[in-house]
Amino acid sequence: MGNTKEMTLRVEGLGKRFVRGETVVAALHGVEFSIAEGEFVSIMGASGSGKSTLLNILTGLDDPSGGEVWLEGRGLSTMSDDELTDLRRTRIGIVFQFFNLLPSITALENVALPLRASGVRRRRAQDKARSMLETVGLADRSGHLPGELSGGQMQRVAIARALAIEPGLLVADEPTGNLDSSTGGEILDLLASIHREQGVTILMVTHSPAAAAYGDRVISMADGRVVDIAVTNRGAARERRTFAQATLV
Repeated sequence: MGNTKEMTLRVEGLGKRFVRGETVVAALHGVEFSIAEGEFVSIMGASGSGKSTLLNILTGLDDPSGGEVWLEGRGLSTMSDDELTDLRRTRIGIVFQFFNLLPSITALENVALPLRASGVRRRRAQDKARSMLETVGLADRSGHLPGELSGGQMQRVAIARALAIEPGLLVADEPTGNLDSSTGGEILDLLASIHREQGVTILMVTHSPAAAAYGDRVISMADGRVVDIAVTNRGAARERRTFAQATLV
């Protein structure tokens, strides 16, 4: 049975070189992979493996030295700076390691912010923000400032903010890196729940094998190269369920 899902993200021959004085440093070498709509894929690697450089290119914050990134059928290299900014505002939801919440506004206002930036009217944006905070279990914290929340709660607000735009791709950059192991596990469980219940396409970058195992597949990187792509037990179970459902139709 063929895969009928549209490819949300496709990376072809991606390379990145930095010039430092008279030295050329190659950060990425011929990176290739794809992510289908509805997948949860982890990119795992140690510090210096090229994860951060790759993520900056995937989200249009940096340009590759070679190769191309295709998102929802369009090459990022064909987009202007304004189009890339609009892409991040409307199609890519990003969850950061250090939350990146504005400290002077409430959780509700932080979640509504990307919607307001896209021209959504205030009442509609706030209604959507309330719904997203309920999704992440923080309906009762909507009026709190970030400084009044725990680290785990701030990350939940950040996830709600990323989901508010209904992104084609949710990118989580070391989402548990600034949390203790117990709280980090809760955040990973939340992402898995969102993926399972809403079918959101998720790309998570992590250095932790335990965190990476939450994905359907793990793309392992070292020295700027993809060294392995493996299906996890979770991914294999999901494929079995998908196949069983398809055969019943």
